[in-house]
Amino acid sequence: MPFTAQKLELTPEQRQELLVISRSTKAEHRMVQRAKILIMVNEGKSYAVIKKELSTNNQAIAKWKKRFLSQGVEGLKDQSGRGKAPVYNEYDEARVINLVCSKPSDGYSNWSQKRIGEKLGLSQSTVCRILSKSRLKPHKTEYWCGKSSDPEFESKMVTIIGLYMDPPKNALVLCVDEKTQIQALDRTQPELPMRQGNPKRLTSTYKRNGTTSLIAALSVHTGEVTASTMDRNDSENFLRFLKMLDREYRNKQLHIIADNLSVHKDAKVKEWLSHKRKITIHFTPTYSSWLNLVELWFNILTKDVLKNAVWKSKEQLIEQMMDYIKTYNKTRVKPFVWKYDPYKLYSKVSNE
Repeated sequence: MPFTAQKLELTPEQRQELLVISRSTKAEHRMVQRAKILIMVNEGKSYAVIKKELSTNNQAIAKWKKRFLSQGVEGLKDQSGRGKAPVYNEYDEARVINLVCSKPSDGYSNWSQKRIGEKLGLSQSTVCRILSKSRLKPHKTEYWCGKSSDPEFESKMVTIIGLYMDPPKNALVLCVDEKTQIQALDRTQPELPMRQGNPKRLTSTYKRNGTTSLIAALSVHTGEVTASTMDRNDSENFLRFLKMLDREYRNKQLHIIADNLSVHKDAKVKEWLSHKRKITIHFTPTYSSWLNLVELWFNILTKDVLKNAVWKSKEQLIEQMMDYIKTYNKTRVKPFVWKYDPYKLYSKVSNE
């Protein structure tokens, strides 16, 4: 009969804290492991089950249970003095931190552990340990959406999200944009197909067989995509696409969301729209194309079709993209669910 550990009693607060640690993607693996052990003991799981699921042993289970009973969640941390003493001192730590937080010289834009070590006379492994302890990551860069300079940002944003969340009756909301300069790239040697143990392989050298641009309209509340290719991204092609949408959705009131580009505001486009009361264009604020949902679909297109592909001609590229759009509309079409609250971003950036 498998030995069952005496059930560990946890307060709701303690259990919640352990659950947070056990699900964390940033906490150290050993902390996650210890939290999982305590949760499973709390649930009355046997030692055999815990050992099998967590690849641990009886001594570890008993140790962390005893440590928790005496010290609480703090007991999960390693005690001071554990492991080999570091081969660096506080002065070395300060030098590494000061250097990595400064701008590199000699034409570099980023620091590497090797160059930090060479500059300070430390080993790369020592630099790695100091950076890890200080939670500094010179190799990593995070981006955020900067504050739009458009004075009408809030009103435009509210209008667009209002169309996403609560569109007018008998109206169709379309997100329109262009993906330009799509290259029909061929390789100088035949593609080597994927096989067991080896991924698909392509030569790093390539040749261009022309470029094309794709203009697409995403129907926000059905997810259906209407698209056309063009040689140039200009007002004539944009107007031609609007006329195609007008014919395709003849009996619908159209609300079109487009980026704030000059080709979308050309005099010919404005003149044609002046006679089309059923069509209204809403422009995204400056530097806010992320409000346009068709950008999400372009990302899907890039991953499914354009990445690491080979085409012998521009015509082959166009044919494959249009074939993919037909397949997408038949098998995968569904609306994107708008969940992001732009007020959080806007208020955060405004306060900085």
